[in-house]
Amino acid sequence: MQITFLGTSSGVPTRSRNVSSVALRLPQRAEVWLFDCGEGTQHQLLRSELKSSQIRRIFVTHMHGDHIYGLMGLLASCGLAGSTERMDIYGPADLDDYLRAGKRYSQTNFSYPVQIHAVQPGIIYEDEEFIVSCRMLKHRVPAFGYRVEEKDRPGRFDVKKATALGIPAGPIYGLLKRGETVTLPDGRQINGSELCGEPEMGRKVVYCTDTVYCDNAVELAKDADVLIHEATFAHQDAQLAFERLHSTSTMAAQVAHLAGVKQLIMTHFSPRYAPGNAIMLDDLLEEARAIFPKTKLAYDFLSYDVPRRLPNEMTQTNA
Repeated sequence: MQITFLGTSSGVPTRSRNVSSVALRLPQRAEVWLFDCGEGTQHQLLRSELKSSQIRRIFVTHMHGDHIYGLMGLLASCGLAGSTERMDIYGPADLDDYLRAGKRYSQTNFSYPVQIHAVQPGIIYEDEEFIVSCRMLKHRVPAFGYRVEEKDRPGRFDVKKATALGIPAGPIYGLLKRGETVTLPDGRQINGSELCGEPEMGRKVVYCTDTVYCDNAVELAKDADVLIHEATFAHQDAQLAFERLHSTSTMAAQVAHLAGVKQLIMTHFSPRYAPGNAIMLDDLLEEARAIFPKTKLAYDFLSYDVPRRLPNEMTQTNA
């Protein structure tokens, strides 16, 4: 799992930061999942190592322009490029009306299937490898945070040990690899988990924007490997944050601390903290690290590989 930030500014783009979009690359299935799609996202994709042809799912947090103005253009371009793969898009109920209007007034027809899913708090997608869930955040319009959980996987199957036990190769290996107990033709019962190494714990990535501090963000981020959280304002501008229902750097850090995450990456910064101003982004980083030391500042095209947890970390987590 690799996270790439395609836009890290709030409200409007700047010379160095585009508006909101984050890509989650899943190399094991050659897919990209996109979170928000602000204006210019497709240009950012062209400047990155990501392939728009691999985008299969797009998760929209809310209907403000800096999070959705690039969506119609991206979908149209994918069609013009000859894409035939289905695209699933998740977001607030108004998202379907927005895209229908865009298609109607621009006379655009997608050459591939596009499925819109109006989300509600809870699990919104699940397959054999991943679970995606969402919760309501606290903003001026309905806004959702998203949590992507990779399912735990059995450890590496020991073929030599299986052969030494006289277990015949074939479909039975698949059952044992999944940790199931199998009865052999000679009557022996073999527990597959005894033939596998330490299980691989699934990773968890959480995306929270736009929101002021809220308990739902903490619950969504519980035990996450990476929390991507907005930090629009510095701590001294907290009054603005409460008025506009955005987070400060210290609010983001508090969510990370209370949720017990492994890494916080802050994004969605106000342009007011540009270099040379009285308060700069390094000040926001210092504020956050005073509460949660494992904090990074996102910037456009930052890539972050989500590390797997070691077996001893699994034990600590489950203790």
